Amino acid sequence: MKLGNDPQDRSTSPSLRASCEDALARMRHALVAVDTASPAAAQIREAVERIEFLLRNAESMESRYRSLLDAVPDAVTVHDRQGRIIEANQTAVTTYGYTLEQLRERSVYDLNPDLPSDRMDEVWRTFKLGQTVTVETDNRHSDGSRFPVEVHSNMFSDGQDKRIIAVTRNVAARRAAEQAVRESELRYRQLFDSIDKGIVVQNGKGEVISANAAAERLLQISEQTMIEKGFDASTWRFVDSKGDPIAERDLPPYAALRTGTAVDSTLIGTFNPIANRYFWFNVFSLPQFRDGEERPFQVISMFGDVTQLKRQAVMFEEVQELAAIGGWEIDLLRDRVFWSEQIYTLLGRSPGAAITLADYIACFVPADGERLQRAIEVVRRHGSPFDLELRAISQEGQRRWLRVIGHTQAHADAEGSLIGTAQDISERKRFEENLRRQALTDALTGLSNRDDLMRQLTQAIDEAQPGLGPVLLYVDLDRFKVINDLLGHSAGDGLLVAAAQRLKKLAGPDVLVARIGGDEFMLMLTGEADESRPRNLAMAITRAFADPFPHSGEDFTITVSVGIAQYPGDGATIQQLINHADAAMFDAKRRGRNNWQQFSPALSRKLTDRLLIETQLRRALDNQEFYLHYQPQVELQSGRVVGAEALLRWRNRLLGELSPDLFISHAENTGDIVPMGAWVIRESCRQLRQWRDAGLALRCIAVNVSYRQFLGENLPETVHAALKEFSLPGEALELEMTERVLIEDVPDTLETFNTLRGLGVSLVIDDFGEGYSALNYLRRLPFNGIKISHDFMHGIPTHPADTAICEAIIRIAQSLGLSVVAEGVENEAQRSFLLKQGTSLAQGFLFARPLAAEAFVEYARERLRR
Repeated sequence: MKLGNDPQDRSTSPSLRASCEDALARMRHALVAVDTASPAAAQIREAVERIEFLLRNAESMESRYRSLLDAVPDAVTVHDRQGRIIEANQTAVTTYGYTLEQLRERSVYDLNPDLPSDRMDEVWRTFKLGQTVTVETDNRHSDGSRFPVEVHSNMFSDGQDKRIIAVTRNVAARRAAEQAVRESELRYRQLFDSIDKGIVVQNGKGEVISANAAAERLLQISEQTMIEKGFDASTWRFVDSKGDPIAERDLPPYAALRTGTAVDSTLIGTFNPIANRYFWFNVFSLPQFRDGEERPFQVISMFGDVTQLKRQAVMFEEVQELAAIGGWEIDLLRDRVFWSEQIYTLLGRSPGAAITLADYIACFVPADGERLQRAIEVVRRHGSPFDLELRAISQEGQRRWLRVIGHTQAHADAEGSLIGTAQDISERKRFEENLRRQALTDALTGLSNRDDLMRQLTQAIDEAQPGLGPVLLYVDLDRFKVINDLLGHSAGDGLLVAAAQRLKKLAGPDVLVARIGGDEFMLMLTGEADESRPRNLAMAITRAFADPFPHSGEDFTITVSVGIAQYPGDGATIQQLINHADAAMFDAKRRGRNNWQQFSPALSRKLTDRLLIETQLRRALDNQEFYLHYQPQVELQSGRVVGAEALLRWRNRLLGELSPDLFISHAENTGDIVPMGAWVIRESCRQLRQWRDAGLALRCIAVNVSYRQFLGENLPETVHAALKEFSLPGEALELEMTERVLIEDVPDTLETFNTLRGLGVSLVIDDFGEGYSALNYLRRLPFNGIKISHDFMHGIPTHPADTAICEAIIRIAQSLGLSVVAEGVENEAQRSFLLKQGTSLAQGFLFARPLAAEAFVEYARERLRR
């Protein structure tokens, strides 16, 4: 099927079809005229059948061609030598906003006006048959809007002609997603590299996929090298705490991947070929699972350098080997045991009567005695030597660790005889326990750390009796950051140590006290039958912290907020229990700090609602659930609509219509407000451009921006891009912000303000008077105006205080040359008051509620007709 330039030559050629049909008719007439039995009749019938077959086949090919073209999910256009569109699929019709016939009347230059006029000449010179060329550029919709695209072009033969087929994909969503991913990865990487412990992440095959800066420093190898080469077994060697080689599969990360369970702190010796020496690391490995999968998809290993501690342990072992070691012999045939003098000392026995094997076994705790008995039996039957570490008990009840080694006699006449040694390894065992304890202890305060808390909490839950599950008290120091910044980190550390000591003293010996990070502590009560004890302890803690902490001759008071949660009523899992104690603590902070709160079903519902809203928020933009309403800004003297304030609305598919008061705070907490705010800015500019094109001459459109948008670095870029995309001057956009923006980071905020003002954008303080109202900011920062809070407007003109405040705000603004917009104007008395004070602009229910875009246009034009 050939494609032509003429609109009639888009499918099977009509002239060809007509010629075939005429020939068919003539042959049928000829068939009637000749003898049906003659050879000519047979030839005519054969020709008729062939022509009929060709016509049917052409129609089938045309149908399959169109179906195939329309099945392509991207826009497809076919172009002739001049770039004219001679064919397109349905996706192209949808993408560009033209009908198929309209597209056939256009060329590639209509879709991409930025192309040079000789572009098709260049294509025809450089393209080769079958060669695919991919470019990224912008295309234009029928309404004039532009969108980024990725175009794949290919030259093909169409009969005697050559054509260009272009497959175009809209990549706007992909670019936005890529930007969001890059920002998320950057934040993750910054947090990742700020941790002072080495962290290595490996995939399900054990291949390194990421490592932080501390890991690079400790291992003396770059992250890239770890990813590309791993740890070559021919040069890197690993041993356990005894110095015995460890197979790769038994290293903590591989064991965690194999078993699907966390591998607690494990001492690993590592020969580093780069440094040509051994280092010792304390390694903790945690496997991670995807929902619904039983095998971990990756493992995270955290490790710290304990080389110095291990070196001391090795030196200690060397000294032990030089010490006297007791020897023993067992005559299995006569059931007699012979000890050297040192063995008597080690076992706390006095030389005397004959010793049997049972007497020897009885020198150890029952479980270890049974182990020794089994080892001796294995040696007797199979000749396999043993090396055991056992706990011995003296006659006075004193315990010590012994390393007991045994094997058969080497000479032939020693059948039934075993010999061996016993060495006191109590010091080494205590040192190893100290290493283990250090791995589970907070270095600053000496309290248990998070790892130890998780270990003991797991054990407490496993051993919990019905109704006697562990109770967690989540303790957070209120406003610790302020004191830490004021006095310095050294003083802050001292305060943390003092707070830890105070908590330890209050808790008593039967309560685990752990520091879980920063200024956060956790207390765990186990097997507590008295339901009032956790509450009484929480009250005691809040009272105790009322006493000041001394520092450099000054007293500083710091309060605490405490959250309580008990297993299993307040959490059926460890993480859920901790999360709910955390939620109760934050509820205590919300209630004014310096108090305690018990986790409750109501708090659980609130937490569930928050998680549900935050989960839905993450998908709201992609699901196109946001829309804008616009409240008119009216010129008080004339009643004309001169501007609009864009107000965000959310209609969720699951939750329905949600109030901005409900979801905006969640969006600010999660950071989702940043992409949401960018969408509002762009959509507002698009709407203003549409209104202006329709003849509605609005001065500007106002958009609320969150303080979180100012904390980022791309707000000016977002604004500039929106203004440029819709060909608007900076004066057409007004950004409204609350006074919270002013206290977050003044130097960076000032830089952002100046950049925005350089674009011509107006900056306005929203709800002026409700927040900090620091007049110094009005003097220093480049604001264009302020908006009087609707809370003050409620009392005007009958409430003297509100009236006085509004008069003062207006006079201050006028004296500083700032514009004033009054919000919440609901009656004529308020309008008259504002006019009298010289305020020219207002918005509120007296004029109109927030309106959809179409209703806004009708309202604005109606006001013009009055």
